[in-house]
Amino acid sequence: MNSTRNAQLIIVARLISDFGAFLNMVALATYVYLLSNSAMSVGIFLASRVAGGIFASLIGTRFYRRWAGRLPLIAFDLLRAGLLGLLLVLPVTQQTLLLPLIAFGLGFGNSMFAIGLNSQLPHMIDKAQLLKTNAWITSASSAAMVGGSLVAGLLVAGFGFETVFALNVATYLLAALLIVPLRFSRPALSEEPLHQQGEWPALRQGLRTAPVLAAMLAVAMADTLGSAAHNVGFPIISKLLTPESASTTLGLMLAVWASGKFIGARIASRLKGADNAHLERRFFFGVLLMSCGFILMFQQQTLYGLLLFSLPAGLGDGFSEVGLMSRLQREPDNLRLPIFSFLTLLQMTGFGIGMLIAAPFYSWWTPGAVVLLFHGIPLTTLLVAKGLALRNGRVRRSTPTPAP
Repeated sequence: MNSTRNAQLIIVARLISDFGAFLNMVALATYVYLLSNSAMSVGIFLASRVAGGIFASLIGTRFYRRWAGRLPLIAFDLLRAGLLGLLLVLPVTQQTLLLPLIAFGLGFGNSMFAIGLNSQLPHMIDKAQLLKTNAWITSASSAAMVGGSLVAGLLVAGFGFETVFALNVATYLLAALLIVPLRFSRPALSEEPLHQQGEWPALRQGLRTAPVLAAMLAVAMADTLGSAAHNVGFPIISKLLTPESASTTLGLMLAVWASGKFIGARIASRLKGADNAHLERRFFFGVLLMSCGFILMFQQQTLYGLLLFSLPAGLGDGFSEVGLMSRLQREPDNLRLPIFSFLTLLQMTGFGIGMLIAAPFYSWWTPGAVVLLFHGIPLTTLLVAKGLALRNGRVRRSTPTPAP
């Protein structure tokens, strides 16, 4: 297995794949609204996409136990290309009814691809290179977000939706081609039978013996509620601060945030210490920095203040993502795959529920108050996790060691 070559192919494939994902995320939401002239249709489209991700998280573990390796990753790139290709060949009159199904398929394909890649990365990359590779993947995703979001608007304005969809199909096909040369090492046979008792019972048992991992997943879940709130609030705060150029402000804010995430990922990969404890602290610090950054962002009354605090919010996001991915990939095969499926389930459900809960608050409270409330949830979860860890440490120290 050529680890360096695999890492380079994965990083480029992820860059192109995520570019395509952000391209269609921006273009399709606008396309759905123009076709239907209904905010409800946009909501159904987004909910269908989230539902596809939830379904993927429920079957991902069982699927990748049976079909591992590069072929499923290629298949999910081809699935996404085929779904978007339907918009190029079907008449517009038939597309309205199909768009929720296309959204479900895209959400399913995105999540299955992410579960398969993240859980199988240790079979493609040497352990010593995992942290660095995760940092580059996070950096590539950040660059893809900026590029995809900015290019989508320009292409739609200049060439129309068909050009965007055609480019999107090409990105997924190219990503699939880059996965073809990947080489996997097979997991040790002794690791595979450990899931015979059932995936979810095995996951519960594994998390009981690793309370820090359970705390990381709890904080990640709480963080999705905060993320849902600030995603709903982005266009609101942009219009509030700059009513004449809200879309420009939104683009600048996302660009600065993604730049911060890129820098955070690069710093996280260069810090000294790569053992489990360092990765765990990196994740918790990243969530703390990110939530505080978003809270301060939404308290600002000027565009410059908004952009200023977008940077630490992005830095924290980069720190936390690299720490979380690298730490979870240290787990053995029998636990790693269900953990990534469970993480996807937490993120999809938390984000979907969070958007539904957070949206009404913006009609009652100021954006700053809403984001303070919802980003207070991961901060509170962090404090509770830290308090439990300190208490457990005191209990262990005070428990006498039995005589041999």
